[in-house]
This record gives sequence, structure tokens and C-alpha cells, in this order.
Amino acid sequence: MSQKRAEKLSAAVKRNVNEILLREFNFKPGVFITISKVDTSPDLRYTRLFLSIFPEKETRYAMKSLEKEIYKIQGLLNKKLKMRPLPKIVFKLDTSEIEAEKMEKLLRVN
Repeated sequence: MSQKRAEKLSAAVKRNVNEILLREFNFKPGVFITISKVDTSPDLRYTRLFLSIFPEKETRYAMKSLEKEIYKIQGLLNKKLKMRPLPKIVFKLDTSEIEAEKMEKLLRVN
């Protein structure tokens, strides 16, 4: 498959899952979930969504909530995407910001 097609699919998945999360799910007040990156496999069968969760202490709650509702999210996404094969979504925690913050602290100390 072409890389351009995978990039287009990643953008469509990001847009649609973001819309689904905003409209269909109510998280605790003050919990913000952002899709920071979407990575689609070259064969278009799997899509990993990297999430940034604020505040950091609510990460476990947010990930458990999403994993519990993944079949509902997948079903809603499948209705929006008119294609075959439909990509299977997987949620991953984006730790790049946390790692960058740790590096900044280390650099400030030295």
C-alpha cells in the first residue's frame, strides 16, 4: 500500500476518533485527552493512537475507561469510515512529553 494512503487514513482516524471522544464520552471533570499521534500500519489493518492525558495522575483512569469502551469506539469509527479492510484501533500512552519534562529537570539541576 502507498504511504500516502496510510497518512490519509491516519488523518481520517484521528479526526473521527477525536469527534467520537468529544461527543460520545464523558470523562471526569478536568480530565483532558488529546490524540497526539496516529500511526497506521502499511497494510492499513492496524492504527495506533497515541494519547496525551492531563492531568498525569488521571492517566490510569482514562486509559482504563478507553480500553473498556474500545469496542463501542471501534464500532462508531467503522460506521464513519467507508472502506475495507477497516483498521483495528489500539490506544497507547504518549510518554514523549513526560520524558521531555524529566530531561528538562535533569538539565536544570546540572
